[in-house]
Amino acid sequence: MPRQTPHYARHKRTTLAIATAVAAGALLTTGLTTGASAEPEPSGTDQVAAVPMALTPAARTALIKQAGAATTETAGEIGLGAKEKLVVRDVIKDADGTVHTRYERTYAGLPVLGGDLVVHETASGKTKGVTKATKAAIKVTDLSPEVTKTAAEKQAVKLAKAAGSTKSEAKNAPRKVVWAADGKPTLAYETVVGGLQEDGTPNELHVITDAVTGKKLYEYQGIETGTGKSGYSGTVTLGTVLSGSTYQMNDTSRGSHKTYNLARGTSGTGTLFTDADDTWGTGTFGSSSSDQTAAVDAAYGAQETWDFYKTAFGRSGIKNDGKAAYSRVHYGNAYVNAFWSDSCFCMTYGDGEGNVKPLTSLDVAGHEMTHGVTSNTAGLNYSGESGGLNEATSDIFGTAVEFYANNSSDVGDYLIGEKIDINGDGSPLRHMDKPSKDGNSADSWSSSLGGLDVHYSSGPANHFFYLLSEGSGAKTINGVSYDSPTSNGSTVTGIGRDKAVQIWYKALTEYMTSTTKYAGARTATLSAASDLYGSDSTEYKAVAAAWSAVNVS
Repeated sequence: MPRQTPHYARHKRTTLAIATAVAAGALLTTGLTTGASAEPEPSGTDQVAAVPMALTPAARTALIKQAGAATTETAGEIGLGAKEKLVVRDVIKDADGTVHTRYERTYAGLPVLGGDLVVHETASGKTKGVTKATKAAIKVTDLSPEVTKTAAEKQAVKLAKAAGSTKSEAKNAPRKVVWAADGKPTLAYETVVGGLQEDGTPNELHVITDAVTGKKLYEYQGIETGTGKSGYSGTVTLGTVLSGSTYQMNDTSRGSHKTYNLARGTSGTGTLFTDADDTWGTGTFGSSSSDQTAAVDAAYGAQETWDFYKTAFGRSGIKNDGKAAYSRVHYGNAYVNAFWSDSCFCMTYGDGEGNVKPLTSLDVAGHEMTHGVTSNTAGLNYSGESGGLNEATSDIFGTAVEFYANNSSDVGDYLIGEKIDINGDGSPLRHMDKPSKDGNSADSWSSSLGGLDVHYSSGPANHFFYLLSEGSGAKTINGVSYDSPTSNGSTVTGIGRDKAVQIWYKALTEYMTSTTKYAGARTATLSAASDLYGSDSTEYKAVAAAWSAVNVS
């Protein structure tokens, strides 16, 4: 039977206002993109009409099935070629009946990487706009490769080894694809290299090779890094279930999220945590590989993230299908990272330096699960500017989860990873009010931003979100002092975190694509703000002002 273990005092919540390619994200750095967004005309509707509806799994499945039955008609209506076919990936329906259907594309039966698009339809079924990852017409005159799969595979494995990977080998034979993410459709191979990255993180290096010239076109990392007494959040309620005479860490009220113990292993699912009396952890992290406290934090983070997405957006789980991912703790030996992986559909947490500082804090859990949400919505490529937006999305919603939980042991703030003390001096990993405080991240956009590691190119988007939420200048929030500058010397007035969260979510799920860059993110968030509040609204103008303040205009 499902059970909620009692704790001392239930935390008060603040209710928020109403690529075909494998993707996955790590919290820390382990050692493309062009795009086009069709901006629908401002609707001027109010927020209640434009917010995404909470769909039951059955209703969502029915919408996907309906869209799937009409893909040929839709392809013709939006002007695709005879060799192009659409594959439905997701459907979002707004309260006013507007439907946003996300598709992948194939060309002559080959997957088109960078060919994803979103079709926006009115309640009456009329197409009112299309958001495409690339404007280019998909056409490849010769589908016969001149480079062998073996050569493409060798190139990919060589690149992985050069980056410090060990046990490097292709997971499967390279697959033939059409590469369109840079605006020029090209026959190519996609190779995924497994093994371990330099710091022990699993490797899923995707390498795109021109099938005619053998030139590397693109590469990206698929692993996105990335009563219970918890170590970071105090005594908390956990969803568990009694099986026979033993309690299992299985939250059946939230899609059956399970928490497993890898016991220092680096592969497999691990062993499900169980307990005789349903009282978990000690509140202190121990070095034992069977320690329950890290599992309490991971399970608590998963349930708070589930509840946040459900309450704020009506989203039931990462895929919005009512099913939970699972968590694995005690990964590796003194592994200082955490990551999300699509291949296992799971979150994984290391125990940190000395195996006594697990990376299981609340904002980190929200960060990692949000990588899953991004993968199943916009599918932002994990490299360059789009990779920075991917990372920022996880920071944004990880922060929102922390504020939502309203836990006095881990109060909401605009700092990322402040509890896990990766730096060893008490400083957080990232600062949203002024990202450059970490010594690596950018405060604002520049033409060189795409060359940074994705954890640092996330800076301008994190800064934008802070400015949109709280405004510029000095202030203290929940006991933390902030002083947020602007690149253009302007003064930005915030609209509040709840509204900023709604705008970013709608932009992510309805207007961003795999190739969205910062300019495209500006367009997407303005479209979302227009839908929610109107194009003449204070909120719309604040979005524009916040982007200008980080040099995106």
